[in-house]
Amino acid sequence: MEWIELGRVGAPFGVRGWVHVESHTEPAEALLGYPEWSCRLVSGERLAKRLLEGRRHGPGLVAHLEGMDDRGAAAALTGAVVEVERSRLPGLATREYYRADLEGLRVRNLEGGELGTVSHFVEAPSGAVMVIREAGGREHWVLAAPPYLRRVDLAAGEILVDWPAELE
Repeated sequence: MEWIELGRVGAPFGVRGWVHVESHTEPAEALLGYPEWSCRLVSGERLAKRLLEGRRHGPGLVAHLEGMDDRGAAAALTGAVVEVERSRLPGLATREYYRADLEGLRVRNLEGGELGTVSHFVEAPSGAVMVIREAGGREHWVLAAPPYLRRVDLAAGEILVDWPAELE
């Protein structure tokens, strides 16, 4: 069974078991459309949780999960990764990709220079940013949106971006 990360549980919200949630879905509220969450704790343990309620709150979401009735129970989930089975994800349109499918791909720029491989994504006010790491550890942060993201070739394991290798 393949799991796809759709968000992360943050700190408790209030005293009745609610938690802050960072969503990786577009729009963010789409995460609330999944009634069953698999929460993978920092320890690696996986807990199945049913979503009872959720809503937008500031830049993120807040959610109340089954069995989470006080602040202490909510605090125990802090840092957990919210995952769902890949088979439960909706199909994608042309030129749409799940982030999990892009992580690990090689990234080249229009000049033919290799920037490294996609390590992970970071949410920024302007949208998702690919963190591309070179073998030596240097990072390039590239917006994962047109006009910077030019082509994704999953079969070749490569992404083409309009981004210089060196920024002054």
